[in-house]
Amino acid sequence: MKPILRTTLLLALAAGIAASPLQAAAANHRPPREGTPFSHLNTIQPVRESARTEALEFFWYDCGHSQALEEPLRAWTERHRSDVDLRRVPAIWQGSREEAAQRGHARLYYTLERLGEVDRLQTATFRAVHTERRDLTSEDTAAAWAQGQGVDQQRFRAAYRSNEVDRAVDEAARLFVRHGINELPTVIVQDEYRTSPTNAGGVEAMPEVMDHLVAQDQQRHPAHTLH
Repeated sequence: MKPILRTTLLLALAAGIAASPLQAAAANHRPPREGTPFSHLNTIQPVRESARTEALEFFWYDCGHSQALEEPLRAWTERHRSDVDLRRVPAIWQGSREEAAQRGHARLYYTLERLGEVDRLQTATFRAVHTERRDLTSEDTAAAWAQGQGVDQQRFRAAYRSNEVDRAVDEAARLFVRHGINELPTVIVQDEYRTSPTNAGGVEAMPEVMDHLVAQDQQRHPAHTLH
């Protein structure tokens, strides 16, 4: 079973059996504990030097849970604008049947990022791919859609073909493997802790877990609270 479909099944089963781990912790006035809403990475990866906490979001435009997290994540990022660096990483499951489509979506994402259009068009891209079922996995289809969103097609195509976007797509595939991602969306805080819908008990619970992980990082590294 594909990991994305498996996540859907696990969440459906969990909803019928018990409240989420985060809800249980809240009811008992305890903060989230490792092993329930979040887990510790087996191998801690080096993070980019920054005065702020880093959060990585692994997502896929064709994943319903990734789409569901988009608006809560946008609100969460706004609240943490002064103390968190959010990096979005498009999912690329190498060797999977979805790899070609995922690489196309990753190229689209990094093209929009290079053009400074992610904030404006991220929600629209999810809607086009996941809800409207538009094929945006090729340069022609992606460029035509972007033009309809007010993006200059010549600039879009130049960015789409750029070496910078080539490198970003390849790096996304490496990050996916390096962090052992097996569920979408997954958010990793300071390359040390991770949470996901299955961990948190649902997409809607993830921002609260992320708040806890950011606070935990800032307690350990006070410099990350500098604004």
